[in-house]
Amino acid sequence: MRPSRAYMVLAAMLIMSMAAWAAPKKSIVILYENDVHCAIDGYQKLAGLRDAISDTAYVAVTCSGDFVQGGTAGAISRGQYIADIMRTVGYDAITLGNHEFDYPVAHTDALLKHIGAPVTSSNLFDKDGRAVYAPYIIKKLGKTKIAFVGATNPTTFYTETGAFMDGDTQIYNLREADFYDAVQAAVNKARKKGAKYVIVLSHVGEDKTDIGIDSHEMIRRTTGIDMVFDAHTHAVVPHDTVRNANGQPVVITQTGMQFANIGKLLIRDGRISNELIPFNTISACNARTKAVTDSIHMLMREQTQRVVCHSDVALQFEENGLWICRTQETNTGDLLADAFRTVCGADIALVNGGCVRTGQFAGDWTYGNIAAMLPYDNHLWTVEATGATIIDLLKQNTAILPKEDGSFPQVAGLRFTIHVSDRSITDVEVLNRQTGAYEPIDLDKKYSVATLDYCVTGGGFRDVLKRCRVLHRGDMLYRDVLVQYMEKNLGGHVSNDYLEPQGRIIIKQ
Repeated sequence: MRPSRAYMVLAAMLIMSMAAWAAPKKSIVILYENDVHCAIDGYQKLAGLRDAISDTAYVAVTCSGDFVQGGTAGAISRGQYIADIMRTVGYDAITLGNHEFDYPVAHTDALLKHIGAPVTSSNLFDKDGRAVYAPYIIKKLGKTKIAFVGATNPTTFYTETGAFMDGDTQIYNLREADFYDAVQAAVNKARKKGAKYVIVLSHVGEDKTDIGIDSHEMIRRTTGIDMVFDAHTHAVVPHDTVRNANGQPVVITQTGMQFANIGKLLIRDGRISNELIPFNTISACNARTKAVTDSIHMLMREQTQRVVCHSDVALQFEENGLWICRTQETNTGDLLADAFRTVCGADIALVNGGCVRTGQFAGDWTYGNIAAMLPYDNHLWTVEATGATIIDLLKQNTAILPKEDGSFPQVAGLRFTIHVSDRSITDVEVLNRQTGAYEPIDLDKKYSVATLDYCVTGGGFRDVLKRCRVLHRGDMLYRDVLVQYMEKNLGGHVSNDYLEPQGRIIIKQ
């Protein structure tokens, strides 16, 4: 007897039901990274790791900012090489770090559109009060809705002011006054849209800033957040717990920087756990991402292999885990400041320690080495500043010692003493270019100062130089200034004159 149609339909439903019961339930995995800073070889492993687990889990990939700058690939392409590689990864959500504002917002926006991933920022608004990017992104993984809320540290406005301005008019803001409320509003809206889990992609960091904002306080002031993928402070935080406004525990994590680790969040049977996977333990590799990365390496070699000079000395950068250009005089700062002062013919040179990103070994230095050390799109300007303004700058930008400060001034044509205990500056002297002798600074005298455009208009040195008269707006990138100085003034040879710091800055506790 031929089975009836109803019987066949029932049998098919039973088979499908048994298959669904027998098949293992897929978990949810979210891979996360932060502060990659142009470490381009890591993306192929990130994409490869996603590929390796996508058969057994629903997978999303996120970025918590600081990707377009911080190394050679970003420096010589204005971030385009980074965007080319990230496009192949297939990110599900990206938020903005402070270094995405090294460029005007329009330039970064073009890079983000090329990457092609959803961008979230709950606190970046334009002058008319409109969100520039989506305050949150909802991704459906299986049947589960997960929201990603972006948060950028409001101090970025002070360190990268130029990106937020059109002349003297502020056209973007980061909601400093109600930052936590902006994050909470995005979380609330995501919950109303059905998000079962809310994850904050935070480029805020756990260190309290000058304006008192940090990622731990963000958790304490809010509710409804399940986890925070933090960034900015380059810490390795496998798993920390902070109580939210309702006293509930919220996990916060950071992967370090430049792919020291890749983060993995696992959601299985309603339970959340996470781990950091050390980069050197990952063998997976995505072929497409690798091919693009390899081609960019070839392009970079063509652009960067020229030998600029030979150095008898190594340039200092890191000591005991500290980026010492941000805490004390270094031979790196002396060399760069000398280049600024000489090329501009200025009385004084002031260099913010944060513009230096690596040290250098003794030996032959290529253009690529210099670009990695000085990767930003900063140009050399000359301004006119009184002695009083210079002393004010020195006081403001050494006040948080012994903590690191990207505005710590490396100098040429100037020497002074810092007293950490009472945050005072004494014995300030300026080198007389005619006599070659140091003389006490004259508070009323106007000195020519060579520095970066960023330090005049972009928020560097806490805007102390913002009101100074600009004598010359140079169009030479600061790394090219150093190259010119080493090739023309030093004859292609950095000697033992730069073996150690030259005693321009004395620090007393």
